[in-house]
Amino acid sequence: MPDYAVVTFYSTHHALKAERILKKEIMISVVPVPRSISTNCGISIKFLTKDSGKAEEILKENHVDFEGIFPWPEG
Repeated sequence: MPDYAVVTFYSTHHALKAERILKKEIMISVVPVPRSISTNCGISIKFLTKDSGKAEEILKENHVDFEGIFPWPEG
């Protein structure tokens, strides 16, 4: 089973901007933020852990503010 990571945001605006940008470069899914990770914006973007570095680079290059990139919780 593949390992996943999730990027969280401070606002829905940033999450939607990130979705538009990231989906051109990597496989993503928009998912609710697990409450064990954050209580800020309720939207997060999930992707394969191996794409974490690329996702972070893309977000920074495009000036998309994000809270952090975290391992997807098991269970």
